[in-house]
Amino acid sequence: MKALGSLALALALLGSAAQAADRTKLTIYTALENDQLGPVKASIERAVPEVEVVWVRDSTGVITARFLAEKENPRADLVIGLAASSLLMFEKLGLLAEYKPQGADALKAEFRDPKAPYTWTGMDAYLGVVCFNTAEASRDGIGTPARWSDLLAPGLKGKIVMPHPASSGTGYLMVAGWLQSMGEEKGWAFMDKLHENMAAYLHSGSAPCVQAARGERVAGLSLDMRGAAEKSKGAPIEVVVPQDGTGWDEEALAVVATTKNLALARKVADWGASKGANEVYAKSYAIVAYPGAASAPANYPANAEAGMIKNDLGWMAENRERILAEWSRRYESKAAAKK
Repeated sequence: MKALGSLALALALLGSAAQAADRTKLTIYTALENDQLGPVKASIERAVPEVEVVWVRDSTGVITARFLAEKENPRADLVIGLAASSLLMFEKLGLLAEYKPQGADALKAEFRDPKAPYTWTGMDAYLGVVCFNTAEASRDGIGTPARWSDLLAPGLKGKIVMPHPASSGTGYLMVAGWLQSMGEEKGWAFMDKLHENMAAYLHSGSAPCVQAARGERVAGLSLDMRGAAEKSKGAPIEVVVPQDGTGWDEEALAVVATTKNLALARKVADWGASKGANEVYAKSYAIVAYPGAASAPANYPANAEAGMIKNDLGWMAENRERILAEWSRRYESKAAAKK
């Protein structure tokens, strides 16, 4: 009996090895958070068992720059979990394959590529918030901000951090949101004054909220979901969506035009537009593409979706290089050192 058991185990292992050998590796560029990579990979490989996902992961700014640097010889098969504003840049350069995933018509309108050729599909939305440490603020007699202009109070000098917009998609959506909602002249004037109160520009979308949650800073401009998560851990913070509206972006997916595995890449894109995939996204985001697939986590700001400004993703993409160059010229002096 032991011999039979050993034989069965050996055959099972051989079968698993053969199955793994038969799978096709797909290189996927992503800016998903590290804790999302495992669940997304597992879900893709269940839906498309012929595929083995190979991640290339970094922050939004770094992945965007890398993809553009490789435009003459792209190395990715797909992009999943990158800002739609970045994918619009790739689309304009002809770097994305024309493909509308099966089931895409069921998604919310703002998560579908609105112009032909159809190349990208949205996954989830994320927006800028203020993680405000009320315990630290109360010691200095500083009230919780209600509008962006409240962050210009003299008492907050050196007590604010935000993401660097060239490194972080969160940082860029905030800057682009201010320029769109306030107008460029007033938007830059606001950022000039905010810069006076800024301690540092960090190279992460989550780090500013983490620092505020720890009491290292009073205010951290950051992601909505990170704010809810830190508050749920017991941090003495309020997660503020300013009354005058906040910038946002959405993560999206696309097939790379030069992939040698087009049929399989399309199958993965079909997975990406499915209800099942959106239920995976909803474990990390309160706002997802598939209607009814998401539920807000504990301590998520009730007014978040209503506070999203009317956002022109195409404008964000077309003006990215100009905006980042001007931002760097004005504010790079307070950029945190890269690790």
